Parts: sequence; structure tokens; C-alpha cells
Amino acid sequence: MRRVLSRWVDPFVVTLVVVMVLGLMVPVGPGVQQVVDVAADVAVTILFLVYGARLSTREVWAGLRNWRLQGGILVATYVLFPVLGLVVAWAIAPLVGAPLAAGMLYLSLLPSTVQSSVAFTSVARGNVAGAICGATVSNVLGMVLTPLLVLWLMTDADGGAGATAGHGLDGLQTVLLQLLLPFVVGQLLQPWVGDWVRARRWLTLSVDRGAILVVVFSAVAAASSAGVWAGTSAWAIVVLLGVSGVFLAIMLGLTWWGGAALKLPVEDRIALLMCGSKKSLATGLPMASVLFPVAAAGVIAVPVIIFHQLQLVVCAVLARRLALRD
Repeated sequence: MRRVLSRWVDPFVVTLVVVMVLGLMVPVGPGVQQVVDVAADVAVTILFLVYGARLSTREVWAGLRNWRLQGGILVATYVLFPVLGLVVAWAIAPLVGAPLAAGMLYLSLLPSTVQSSVAFTSVARGNVAGAICGATVSNVLGMVLTPLLVLWLMTDADGGAGATAGHGLDGLQTVLLQLLLPFVVGQLLQPWVGDWVRARRWLTLSVDRGAILVVVFSAVAAASSAGVWAGTSAWAIVVLLGVSGVFLAIMLGLTWWGGAALKLPVEDRIALLMCGSKKSLATGLPMASVLFPVAAAGVIAVPVIIFHQLQLVVCAVLARRLALRD
């Protein structure tokens, strides 16, 4: 029995669920939330510094030149996801109402995550360099593509072009300073510390999982403090959870078997799976505040938050299983 449990029940997934429940149940004041947000930023910065120190420059250039992987991530993020989002939004509107259905469509238009996509790719022993390149490119392009897709597909969207442009600059600055800069610093240090870091996989694994836990608690606590659940019925949350599960399962299947159709090696298929099936909460919430009226932004954010937490739990399980594939 213990052997079966150890095979299927990952202590990290259990810890992740506990952290999510704490974020939902434990009141977090503005001062504490500010400290948690800073801790999350520091954890992510350290994460990408360690990745830069671990990966050889040759691996990074190979990730950039891997056009099949990079193209697959972009197609999954900005073509397959939006098409499915249109279908899902149309199907669930009678069940949960137009605002929450619009939130599901908005979710499908967001860029991929960077932190969790790369961290889970690392845990699953996939192509980390390819995941870093793909997720970063997805986020940089998303600063322009997501607002354009919202204005095209969501006819009720209401946001000033100046505000959208301002958010794009802020988001680009965050990607450059918090993610790419520490990665570049790590790359510069790599000739001296790379062998030492690569010889200590426990270090990368601890940083991976620690960063994910801090980021999850920060996001859930912030959503709870903002009262995003207050105006949403339990029935709507159950429906959104079920629909998000189906949505995620379809995208996981398309990216995994799509990688096989592209004849990608298993490490690249893992990177495509992790990057192409996720959507960014860190980008989605601030962008919603400038693309939609204040009254609508809070409701539209609910599906984004639910899908984000679900993708973390499911991909944590998948990463553990893929890491044991040999």
C-alpha cells in the first residue's frame, strides 16, 4: 500500500494543495501580502539565476534554433487555445452567464506562464533551455497579441489604447528585469559554477518547487484578499472547475501528441506540453484591469484564477510521472 501511495501521491502535490487552501482560508493583510509578493519575486529571480548557471550556452542556442518546438508553443498558445476558447465560451454561457464565459475566452488569449512552465519542465527532465526560450518569446509577443485578440474576439472589451500600451511596457520590463536579466547573469557565471550546479540536482529541484509554492500562495492570497470569490456562486465555481479540467486535458493531449506528430524527442515534447498547455495569471490579472471596465475585470479574472491553480496541480503530477519514465 505504501509503495502504491508513493508512486501515485506526490508529497509536493499535497504540499501545493495545502498551500492553496492556506491562501484561501488564512486572512492576509495588505502588509503581509506585500511581503509575500516580494518573496515571490525574489524566488522567481533566484530560480532563473540558477537556470542560467546550470545550462550551457550551447543548450540555450539550441533551444532558440529549435523552430519546431518554438513554433509548436506559439501555435498552441495563440491559435489552438483561442479556437477552443471560443467554443468553450459559447457552450458554457447558458450555465454560468456571459461575464464568466467571457473570462474563459479571455483566459484562452493569454500568453503562457514562464516560471511554472520552466520549473515543471525541469522537474520532468525535459528541454529546459527550449522551455525558457519558448515561454519567454510567448510572453513578449503576448504584450501585443493578447490585447489585439481581445479587441478582435471580445467585442464588449473596453480599455484605453494608452493603458494597454502602458501595461505592455510594464510587462515587458518585468520579463526583462525579473526573468531574462538573472538568466543572463547566470549564463555569464556558468563557465565557473556550471559544473558545480549540474552536479547538485537537488539544488535546482528545491529552487523549482520552492518558487512554485511561494508564487501559488501569493496569487491565491491576493485573489482572496481582493474578494474575487465573493460574487461567484458555488455552482458557477464547480462548473468552471469541470470545464477548466476538460479544457486543460484537451490542450495537454494536443501538445503531447502534437509533439509526437512533429517528431520531437521526448525532452522537447515535455517542453511543448508544459509551455503550450498553460496560461499566465501574472500577465492575465493586470492586463484585465486595463482592458475591461473595473466592474467586469473582477468577474473575468475568476476563470483565469481557477484554471491557473488547476494547471499547477495537474502539471505537478505529470512532471513527477514523466521524471520517472526511465
